[in-house]
Amino acid sequence: MAAGSIENEGPDMGVGDFVLLSEITMDAFVRNLRIRFEKGRIYTYIGEVLVSVNPYRDLPIYGPDYIKSYKGREMFERPAHIFALAEAAYRTLKQRSLNSCIVISGESGSGKTEASKIILRYIAAVTNASNQAEIQRISNILIQTNVILEAFGNSRTNRNDNSSRFGKYMDLHFDYKFDPIGGKIQHYLLEKSRVVKQQP
Repeated sequence: MAAGSIENEGPDMGVGDFVLLSEITMDAFVRNLRIRFEKGRIYTYIGEVLVSVNPYRDLPIYGPDYIKSYKGREMFERPAHIFALAEAAYRTLKQRSLNSCIVISGESGSGKTEASKIILRYIAAVTNASNQAEIQRISNILIQTNVILEAFGNSRTNRNDNSSRFGKYMDLHFDYKFDPIGGKIQHYLLEKSRVVKQQP
């Protein structure tokens, strides 16, 4: 099975949900993560939590075929993927008319900003096709403003030349048809203690 394959995973791909590991130890956890990573599987569940490993390369797992494969499906019907998480959040919004939240957490350089872009692209792709241009415009605005906002709050660290010193809350707004119509990004400066003096 190719790394980009949408097909269900076999036993050679490791365990797709850490809850199903036969032994719950740090060694078993890391071993399973390594097996999956080497097979091009960067996503693994822990129940309803999605663990992702930054591949530091492009993988062909975000195209239209993948979007189609996850659209309208329950989270555990397909192999672990960020699209399954985005679909679950969007379905909660549509079916129950309840606000939904995805928390993205990780170390510097782990791919948090990239994950938020992928989720936005998925939401833009699965919403109303007749208004796709406007939805894509809103998605692009949110994605592109991120670069500007990061310029004011990032700094160099040992692990990353462009490390965020803040937390970010991105709020998507939907209309009555559950199509995105806007959004808001708020920053929370978490590490003021590191700002010791103003640059020349």
